[in-house]
Parts: sequence; structure tokens; C-alpha cells
Amino acid sequence: MLRGDLSVAAILALLPQQAWAAMELDGAAMRWPYALPFAGLLLSIALGPLLFAKFWHHHYGKIAAAWSLLALGSLVWLAGGMATLAALVHAMLAEYLGFIVLLFSLYVVAGGILITGDIRGTPAANAGILALGTLMASVVGTTGAAMILIRPLIRANRPRRRNAHVVIFFIILVANVGGALSPLGDPPLFVGFLHGVDFFWTTRNIWLQTTIVAGLLLAIFVVIDVWRFRSEPLQEDAGPAKPLRIRGLVNLVLIAAIVASLLASAMWKPGIAFDILGTRLELEDIARNVALLAIAALSVWLTPDEHRQANGFTWEPIREVAKLFAGIFVAIIPVIAMLDAGHHGAFAWLLSAVTAPDGTPREVAYFWFTGVMSAFLDNAPTYLLFFELAGGDPQVLMHALSGTLASISMGAVYMGALTYIGNAPNFMVASIARENGVEMPSFFGYLLRAGAVLIPLFLLLTVLPVAPLLHWH
Repeated sequence: MLRGDLSVAAILALLPQQAWAAMELDGAAMRWPYALPFAGLLLSIALGPLLFAKFWHHHYGKIAAAWSLLALGSLVWLAGGMATLAALVHAMLAEYLGFIVLLFSLYVVAGGILITGDIRGTPAANAGILALGTLMASVVGTTGAAMILIRPLIRANRPRRRNAHVVIFFIILVANVGGALSPLGDPPLFVGFLHGVDFFWTTRNIWLQTTIVAGLLLAIFVVIDVWRFRSEPLQEDAGPAKPLRIRGLVNLVLIAAIVASLLASAMWKPGIAFDILGTRLELEDIARNVALLAIAALSVWLTPDEHRQANGFTWEPIREVAKLFAGIFVAIIPVIAMLDAGHHGAFAWLLSAVTAPDGTPREVAYFWFTGVMSAFLDNAPTYLLFFELAGGDPQVLMHALSGTLASISMGAVYMGALTYIGNAPNFMVASIARENGVEMPSFFGYLLRAGAVLIPLFLLLTVLPVAPLLHWH
């Protein structure tokens, strides 16, 4: 047995890296059944907590792993073990690793910031927290803003009998829409930045649309929260309110260090890369991940334990995100391959839907298809998929096709709020809320509530004379 393992290892070591690079999956040879493991994983995430909550809570990692193995098994049967291994390495190292390391570092650092004092969950206070988080999201990221503010918001609204709607709007505004104005705000825009889109491009081009969407969402929230607040029983006066204080300020410096690490990795191009089974790992990406992990370690070391204890900080939300999104990034491999096949793949209809007969892109179609797919496929890989589908040239997309790039950007960021899995902070916020006793809706319950609020706004955004989707440029 040992001799056989050594023989395989020797063969892999001697295999030229060019051979690994050539072992790309043939998406044109796949048909819709190859997407079933991914669909099964999504249904498990949607129905598991609803139908068998206790079993799901204890075994969600194993369930995600089972669907992932089924997806990999189908690829081995189609393309062989070598090509499947190369695809798995690419998904984990080139896509998942940077994604989860950034989320982990932001989760740890933001969890060390403790906001104390008495905040009463009135409509005015809630709207103020949502507005502050929306503004913060493009500066410290949707994950950073969400992790800093979600626990104070939950504590403020704990006395209220019905408070799930506050968290739902928090997910929509702080964990999604607010991150639309910079690459630091939301993962898909950072993907665009890494592929050559100017840092302030979204700030200049979609600030008006983001202001309209965020402003209308805040107005809708205030109406709903005032209505709900009036039905709450009167709360007894608990005496003088304790003043607000922010502790763990060193973590604000560490968040700045995270931002600096992201910017440095995008601007520093040493031209050094390591090829692992056909996947190129750039030195700047490796350095960024190491720096982010070091910053997270510094946060744990420098922050007093009682700050995290007072925050109700646990590792379970990030553990759940890490396991489920690892499964998503693996199970989505055949889906991405079929989409990459373009006119020759099972999703050829998608390319036809976003392209006019004369070859020009349909901006409204790009907005809606990018958005709807972002809600169910995670918005970062979906953004990259449509970015490449539109030509992949950042200079062309920023100028001649600026409307197309704006449509892709807004679709990925805004509609990531439609489901718990559209953007990773959504899942973390929902998990933290449940841990703190908030009765969050199920996957489909959240989808219905978020869709009822957001879909009319997106339809309005498509036709609004002030900012019509067809006239960005």
C-alpha cells in the first residue's frame, strides 16, 4: 500500500505543470444533472433548519461535505481524477481561501470592538444604527460593519417582542447595499478591483443609484418599525441611561491594517507566482492572506477576553460559514464550468439572454441575471462570471461599456441581499441573531420578506427617469 502511494506521489511530482494547466473541465460535455449536487446543497441549507433543525445544527458540515463529494464524484466519472483534482485545488486555493481568510479576519477583529451603554430600540435609534452601518460598509467592508454593529442592535431590541424585521433590514442595508461604493465594501467589487477596475469607479458611477436604493429602504424600514413599535407594550423606566462607550479601540487600528493589506496586495505586483497543479498563486495574494491571519491573531492577543465575552462572541457563526461555503465552492465547480462553456454549454441560453443580436450587451438583462444568480450562487464568483461574459477588459467595461459594468456591479451587490447565502455576512448575521434569541425566518421565509421589499425597488431602479438602468453612461 505504501509503495503504491509513493508511486502515485512520484508520478504527480514528475507531471509537468503545463499538463495540469491543460486539464480543464469540459463544460460543453456537461448537462444539467451535473448541477444537481449544487441544487441539493442549496435545498439542504434552505430546508435543513426548517424541517430537521436539531440534526442540521449538529451535522450541517457533514451534509455539505456529502453534496461536495457527490459533485466531485460526477466530475471524476466525466473527466478523470487528475482534472477533478486540478479543479478542486483551483476552487480551494484561488477562490475559497482568500474569501474565507478575509471574512475570518474581519469577524475576529470586529468581534473585539465592544459598544456599551444603553440604547433603546426605538425607530429613531434603529434607523440611526442602520444608516451608520450603511455608511460604514463601503469603508470597513460589509462584514466589518455588520460585525461591529449587529450585537449592539440586537441588545437594543431585545426587550421587543417582534424584532426580526430589524435584523432583516440590517442584512439588506449594512451587509449588502451599503458596500456598493468601494472595492473594500463587498467581495464582488474587490474581485473587479483585482481585475483592473479603478478603486473609485463604483463611487463615481453608482453613487446616485445606491443613494436612491438605500434611502428608500431606510424610509420603508422606518414605516414598518414605527408600526411594529406602537404595538409593543410600554417598557418600564429603568433609570438613567448609561452613556455609550466604545472599547477595544485597538481593533479599529487593526481594521485599518486589514484595509491597508487589501490595498497593498492589489497594488504590489512582484511578478512571482507558485504553480500548484495548474493554479497560480501570486506572491502578493499569499502575503495578503498571511497578513490577514496575523492581524486576526493580534486582535485575539491584544483584546481583553471580557470584551468578547460581553459581546457574546463565539466561533460558531464563522465556523458555519466556513463549512457551508466550502461546500458551495466545491459543488459549484460543474455549474461554473457549464457557464464558462458559453454558447456550447448547457447555459447557452444565458449568453443569448444578455446579448442583443448585433452583439451589444443588454444592460437590464445583465443587472437582473447577475443579481438573481448572485442571490443563489454567492455574489463574488457570479460577478466574475458576468465580468468575463461581458468581455473581461476593464478599460472597455469602465468606459465604452460602463453601463454594463454598472449593471453587473449593482446586480451582484444589491441582490446578494435576497437570500442568506447571497453574501457571506448575511449568514453570519442571521447566525448571531439566532444565537441571541432572535426568531429569524427560515431560508424561504427570509427570501419572501427580502424579495417583497427589494424586488419592487429593483423594478423601480430599472425604469426610474432619475437614474434609469439603461443610461449610466
